[in-house]
Amino acid sequence: MALPVLRAARSCSRRAAGFAAACPRQAAAGQRSQATLAWATRQHRISCGRTLCATTPSWRPVSGIVGSMRSLHSTTLRDEIISFKLADIGEGIAEAELLEWHVKVGDHVSQFEAVCDVQSDKATVDISSRYDGKVVKLYYEVGDMAKVGEPLVDFQVEDTGATDSLAPEALDVIHKVVEATTLDSDSTPGERPKMIPAVRRLVKEHNINLALIQPTGKGGRYSKEDILAYLETRAGASTSDFSRPPALSLSDAVGLSDASPSISTAAPTPTPTATPAVPVVARREPQPDVVVPIRGVRRAMVAKMSASLEVPHFGYSDELVMDELINLRQRLQPLAEARGTKLSYMPFFIKALSLSLLDYRQLNAHVNADCTEVLEKGSHNIGVAMDTPSGLVVPNIKDAQSKSLFEIAQELNALQALGAANKLTKEQLTGGTITLSNIGVVGGTYAKPVVSIPEVAIAALGKLQRVPRFDEQGEVVPVNIINVSWSCDHRVLDGVTVARFSNQWKAYLEDPSTMLFDLA
Repeated sequence: MALPVLRAARSCSRRAAGFAAACPRQAAAGQRSQATLAWATRQHRISCGRTLCATTPSWRPVSGIVGSMRSLHSTTLRDEIISFKLADIGEGIAEAELLEWHVKVGDHVSQFEAVCDVQSDKATVDISSRYDGKVVKLYYEVGDMAKVGEPLVDFQVEDTGATDSLAPEALDVIHKVVEATTLDSDSTPGERPKMIPAVRRLVKEHNINLALIQPTGKGGRYSKEDILAYLETRAGASTSDFSRPPALSLSDAVGLSDASPSISTAAPTPTPTATPAVPVVARREPQPDVVVPIRGVRRAMVAKMSASLEVPHFGYSDELVMDELINLRQRLQPLAEARGTKLSYMPFFIKALSLSLLDYRQLNAHVNADCTEVLEKGSHNIGVAMDTPSGLVVPNIKDAQSKSLFEIAQELNALQALGAANKLTKEQLTGGTITLSNIGVVGGTYAKPVVSIPEVAIAALGKLQRVPRFDEQGEVVPVNIINVSWSCDHRVLDGVTVARFSNQWKAYLEDPSTMLFDLA
């Protein structure tokens, strides 16, 4: 009898593994864990009342259980505590800021399930679990600096051999267990709302009830825009509560009536006037001082700008007439939208810059630490400064010289979406050769940008303005302009070179059709 029982056990093991792979929801969720199969085995033991021993292949009743019930038993279950450490995330980074936990103590996680988000000096990284198990300890709070190589979270992993000797009767039990587990996997009551620390601080400062806000961020996260939109709505609602006198129409103000076009000469009947109520202004209590640690992207900016300010800068400013470019963008915008891409002015600035760099390679360069060599780069990796929830970042468009205007617009849109979600990678944030900063979307005309070492040049674009100018006939005409402010490393670049380069870039933008002559 021993041989048939062993064969049945091996067959059951193969069938159980095949069932777990065949269940579509279970496969999608990645939850075919040893713990689930072991739990099913224990349920089968309770329902059947007999056990199959791995060492002595024979059937025998389990003490304390009615003889008609049978149970399957293989080996002793052992719960092992495993410390999951923060792995090296590149470029010798020793620590990273913990942005958000996706799990809490007591949660069951599966392999490859997101555990937390961390942010280094370079980028934001998703940390995924390598184990199936239960979270028993979190080593850091949100905002703490997690050390590379140190424990991040402890998992309780169930180690069992029961899956190697499942009886055929256990398959039905496993099927029900896996299906029930999968159906409930999308429901996580009591889950902490998903948001980055800056948004969470905003929620706390304004005492916001998140149940009143519908998150629009990826994965159900609350974005900064969600919170600000709610605050505007709440402010408008509270303002409308103050009683105001009805608005006086123009006809009422001059004594006119729609029913009678004549002006009445009768003396108005005096009406009693009430003393207007003085609105009560709530006294604002003084706010306490708050110490804000400089971490993540902002800490990287401190180091980079401190090094940059040791470099002698010189500036050059000019204005660009945008009339022709505005007309061209208006014609191309419907075509871009039909292809699912937003077309701003920045792709034109980037492409014109790349064409100008073909004749002025010395601006597309890196300088070494002791300024003994300048490496003129062949690829035009043009950086675009972006304001993100984590601070200022500068991803770059790789190889702009070999990309079309539409391809640049597509990549720029993708980088902006990733920046808003704090998902930019190290590859996207490094390797830039020259930088554009469009500060004009916020405001301002001229600026004094700081060169991002080891690059040698950066340009800041002001806001688009409609201003009066003299034309060639001496007549005053309205024109649309943008101011541009260059900052350059004066150790390797001189003013004449930068002025000539800027003039060529300006010519491309003021008459965009000329770019067609130099497109490859």
